[in-house]
Amino acid sequence: MAEIPTAAISRLVTYLRILEQLELQDVSRTSSTDLAERAGVTAFQVRKDLAYFGRFGTRGMGYTVPILKRELVRVLGLNRTWNVVIVGVGRLGQAIANYPGASDYQFQYVGLFDVNPDLVGTQVRGLSVQHLDALPAFTQAQPVDMGFLAVPPDRAQDAAQSLADAGVKGILNFAPTVIQPRTIERPGFSDLSDEWRGVIVENVDFLAGMKRLAFYILNPHLKDAPTPEDPA
Repeated sequence: MAEIPTAAISRLVTYLRILEQLELQDVSRTSSTDLAERAGVTAFQVRKDLAYFGRFGTRGMGYTVPILKRELVRVLGLNRTWNVVIVGVGRLGQAIANYPGASDYQFQYVGLFDVNPDLVGTQVRGLSVQHLDALPAFTQAQPVDMGFLAVPPDRAQDAAQSLADAGVKGILNFAPTVIQPRTIERPGFSDLSDEWRGVIVENVDFLAGMKRLAFYILNPHLKDAPTPEDPA
């Protein structure tokens, strides 16, 4: 498979959301032009993004909405259950735990962890908050695919290390800081430590989003400029 830009995966998520909306409206067929208009990209970009994963439409007839939706669900791995733990169960962590819709995409919250003694033992959405020290034993007994970090910035690195040490391979970081995988220094080069091999970190930085938004409000013409992977 050719190297797939990260932005293309983000656009697949957008296309899936559009297809779900079309299905709710009983629309059975769509086209790259229609998807492009709804997603704010070009028809060329839609076809290019989909072509990374196969051929889903018929020339001149477009795409069958339920079929393309099913294929994107498969491509994105949303046709299986993903077990998720949340580390940090303050206001943000509780908001994430209570956010509706996660279960619609097979994301299942199986554990909540914190170090605050006032939170440990409390109940959130039917789950008891455990101390972070219990995470290794928990992942031994219960497979965990992803960990969501909703901790203060100065706690994020240690919390991420706890997830990696426990064998969690996907980390969604809501703290406004960069997670640094642990490395081992060897003569002439450094290498990832064993527990970080294969770990994927995604960052969700609300403040960074606001900063980008401020910039594009002041420079709207730059937001619409085509990028090398999105030719006009």
